[in-house]
Amino acid sequence: MTDLALFVQLTVDGIALGCIVALAAVGLTLTSGILRFSNFAHGDLMTFGAYVALLANVSWRWPIFGAIALGMVATLGLTCGLDKLLWERLRRRRATPTTATIVSIGVALVLRNAIVLIWGASPTRFNLPTFAALNFGGINITRNRLLTVVITAAVVGALYYLLQHTKMGRAMRAVADNPELARVTGIDVNRVVLWVWAIAGGATALGGCLYGAITNLRPNMGWSLILPMFAAIIAGGIGSPFGAIAGALLVGIAQEVSTFCPAGLGEMARFCLGTNYKIGVGLVAIVLVLLVRPQGLFRGML
Repeated sequence: MTDLALFVQLTVDGIALGCIVALAAVGLTLTSGILRFSNFAHGDLMTFGAYVALLANVSWRWPIFGAIALGMVATLGLTCGLDKLLWERLRRRRATPTTATIVSIGVALVLRNAIVLIWGASPTRFNLPTFAALNFGGINITRNRLLTVVITAAVVGALYYLLQHTKMGRAMRAVADNPELARVTGIDVNRVVLWVWAIAGGATALGGCLYGAITNLRPNMGWSLILPMFAAIIAGGIGSPFGAIAGALLVGIAQEVSTFCPAGLGEMARFCLGTNYKIGVGLVAIVLVLLVRPQGLFRGML
């Protein structure tokens, strides 16, 4: 493979990774922008959805799309249940965002250990048919990665329509701008909050399932992606779903392309970065963006 082909290959892989991070980051930025706290359990909700889909696909022999749908519904139910059990009570008692964040860390630990208890700590995989990768001029693209990009594009289109052309979307934007004023004007804030959790749960579970489709499932996979998720929403502008998507693509591409090492470097090749440093490179890219645009790529819910 030529240097150019290798660089393009890494870029394509980075786009696929960015799409997965984007699906999870969309829900995370909505909860951060509307509910005003950082949910560190978001990555483990991603893992939970993927493992529920694994149960349906491997143990119950469901087709993969049916299993993914079940994982999304189960995660949606869990997020809404956690809101009723925890977050709504904290909101009523006017708990600080710091308190809510600490509680979310506790929820993350409980979810992760529950997954290990039920499914074990060893990596596992979905039961998927094997297809040869598609080759475009020396660039190999697996069908799972291609499907990930297509599904992400469809979700982004649906989210744009929801936010821009529906009554609930307008209500969500109003609550994000000023919750108290939105309540005074007659908006059902509690209903908006449930919609936020539903979108967050469904999108992050879908991201977890797609991640499992292109790699192994591990109990800590969501936790390992939580920093890229936060980096994406900070770079995109907290509260901006489309900013989170742009930030996620930036993180994904930067991480994968950072391992590019041209042939012919000779002894200089030892200065090429290994895969262990990929996450750090993505975070550096975010820092550079924020130095130019401290408010992020976008502002507010577009």
